[in-house]
Amino acid sequence: MTELLADNSADVIVVGAGPAGSTTAYHLAKAGLDVLLLEKTAFPREKVCGDGLTPRAVKQLVAMGIDISEEAGWLRNKGLRIIGGGVRLQLDWPDLATYPDYGLVRKRDDFDEQLARQAQKAGARLHERCNVGSPITDERTGHITGVRAKLGEDKKEVSFHAPLVIAADGNSTRISLQMGLHRREDRPMGVAVRTYFTSPRHDDDYLESWLELWDRRDGQERLLPGYGWIFGMGDGTSNVGLGVLNTTAAFKELDWREVLKTWCASLPEDWGYTEENMTGPIRGAALPMAFNRQPHYTKGLMLVGDAGGLVNPFNGEGIAYAMESGQIAADVVVQAHARATREQRELALQNYPKVLKQTYGGYYTLGRAFVKLIGNPKVMRIAAERGLTHPLLMKFTLKMLANLTDPSGGDAMDRIINGLSRVAPKA
Repeated sequence: MTELLADNSADVIVVGAGPAGSTTAYHLAKAGLDVLLLEKTAFPREKVCGDGLTPRAVKQLVAMGIDISEEAGWLRNKGLRIIGGGVRLQLDWPDLATYPDYGLVRKRDDFDEQLARQAQKAGARLHERCNVGSPITDERTGHITGVRAKLGEDKKEVSFHAPLVIAADGNSTRISLQMGLHRREDRPMGVAVRTYFTSPRHDDDYLESWLELWDRRDGQERLLPGYGWIFGMGDGTSNVGLGVLNTTAAFKELDWREVLKTWCASLPEDWGYTEENMTGPIRGAALPMAFNRQPHYTKGLMLVGDAGGLVNPFNGEGIAYAMESGQIAADVVVQAHARATREQRELALQNYPKVLKQTYGGYYTLGRAFVKLIGNPKVMRIAAERGLTHPLLMKFTLKMLANLTDPSGGDAMDRIINGLSRVAPKA
């Protein structure tokens, strides 16, 4: 029998305490709403990630009041170093009014816990080891009204109730699937694979991206649509990984852990990216991109972060968009909560998908076109070999791929990128 806890009801239930869920819960709680934040594991816990944060993510951390000083364990980076086609190009993050001019590095096991604890400080009620199993729905309307879960080490069956549930449970998002929201097959998907090595390169102040990943089966060389990364962690280790798109037949055929090992073996020996220096196993995760699950609000369920497929198709970045969508969702929910009638609240909540499409829709459409383009090995090779020899072009490319522009004004590059995003279909 499912048990009702004394504090089992709230204004909002947030399922998942990753960057999307914790950010959402933080902003809701700061606005005075009663929030239940349900996390299936216990902190600290590991997640597969490059651990590199762009200025977009830094802005969100600042908005949450997180201490991002070096004394608090954060490592700053100045920009991105791009390597490919025999060229090595170092690009600083752009100087913008909207975003800071630096990025950060932090391990995900620690990063996620900091966000969750900040949400708690703001007033969110966090339940760890709370494995959400199924939605509770109104038989008459089909609206979700709560969730069933197993709580604690003894897996006690409990139920939680709220007029709104926010799915922040990642790519697998069981709660969304059980509400009938399935992944769109016409949207790109990626995979990220990474591990950690002890390395003398641990204190690099640039994120490093390698544009040439090769499939060398059958004695042939095929350039893969993706990139390798090396991020110094500042603690004696490097996060080394790769991100690859599903735009080639090789996507399902290749063992990506072996591709990572092969690539690491091709790097300079004195960097230390060898099996004996590996500090943990190679882990992989899916990268759901470009709104690959929709609608982002229906029948009392709202999707944020990876659950809604908000990963940037240009560069595989997910944390910034997880946090941004959490803040956007919270803004919409706070306004809806203040409405006098159920009909008015529903009308306000239905605005959330529209705001997401206005914010990201055109840019993600451009990203989907980019993904198709680099799925062609010839295009990928030309881009790697010729593009990097033009620093001005690469500065534009960095702004485009990292989505770092000033929305109003800015320089000529900003105006071109913003103009393209405005006119592209917002699907």
